[in-house]
Amino acid sequence: MGWLAAGDTYEVALVGGRVVARSASATPAAEGKRERTLPAEIQDRPEVVELQRFAEWLDRHAAECVAQVDNWMVSSLPVPTGLLARVWPDEAWRAALRDIVVVGEDPDEVGFLRDADESDGLRVANLDGETVRLTPRTVTMPHPVLLPGLEELRTFAAESGVVQGVEQIHRATWPAPGETDDGGTDVVTEFAGAEYRSWFHLSARATALGYQVSGSRIVGRVRDAGRVFTASVGMSDPYTEEKAWTGGLSWSLGDAHRRLPLHEVGPVAWSEGMRMAAALHAGRTVPTDDAQ
Repeated sequence: MGWLAAGDTYEVALVGGRVVARSASATPAAEGKRERTLPAEIQDRPEVVELQRFAEWLDRHAAECVAQVDNWMVSSLPVPTGLLARVWPDEAWRAALRDIVVVGEDPDEVGFLRDADESDGLRVANLDGETVRLTPRTVTMPHPVLLPGLEELRTFAAESGVVQGVEQIHRATWPAPGETDDGGTDVVTEFAGAEYRSWFHLSARATALGYQVSGSRIVGRVRDAGRVFTASVGMSDPYTEEKAWTGGLSWSLGDAHRRLPLHEVGPVAWSEGMRMAAALHAGRTVPTDDAQ
C-alpha cells in the first residue's frame, strides 16, 4: 500500500499492521525515515482514521480465517479444492492454510499444502521432500489424532522449518481410552481442582481460550465422525465461594445433559476435551510457596 497525504506536512501508510507517518517533504535518501508515533495534529485526520479502521478489519479478517481453518481441521471436514483455490490469493487465508497437512481422496495422498490454483489444483510437499500436484474434488485437514504417520510429519516439519498458521501437527493430543473394566466411568478428574482467585478469573481464562461459560460449566463443542460432542468442565459456585475451582471433565452428545461413558467418546472429542481441561489447569493460581 502506498503513502497517502494527510494534510500538507505528513504522509501516512499502513506498515506491519499499524498506521505510520513520515514527512511529506522527505528526500529520496530519507524516504524510509518514519515518525516514532503519529503526530498529534494528524491523529484525527480522515485518512488516518480510515487506515486505522482498515487495520482493525484486517486483524479481524485474519483471525476469522484462522478460526475457519481450525474448525475444518478439528472437525476433519471435507473442503472443496476449488474453494481453497479461490481464497488462496488472499494473504490472510494463505497464511492460515499454508503448510496445513491435507489428505486427498486416496489416503496415501498426504502432504503440506504449498499452493492452490483453480486450473492446476493443489501443490503439496510430501514426506519425500517432493512437491506434487493433487486434483481431488475435496481434501481433509485431519485432526492430528487421525493423521497417518504423525511422528514422520513432525520430523519432516522440524527438519524443513515448517511453521503452520493453524496448530495441527504440534497440537497437544491425548489418546482415547479403550473399553474400561467397569464400562460406566463418565468423568475425568485428572485436571480437576485447579484453583483460581475468583470465578471471574476462571471464566475469563475460559473465554480467552475460545470456550463458552454456561452456568456452572465451561464447554467446548467438537464434531467427531459426524457427531457433535460437548465437552464440559465443571466450575465451583460463584455465589458461595470467594475463590473458584475447576471440576471434572465429562462429555455428552449435542446439548444433552446425560454424561457419556468414557469409552463412548470419539477420539477427536476426547483429545479436544482433555486439551481444554489441561489448558484451564495450566492457568490456575500457583501458591506462592510452590512458585519457583
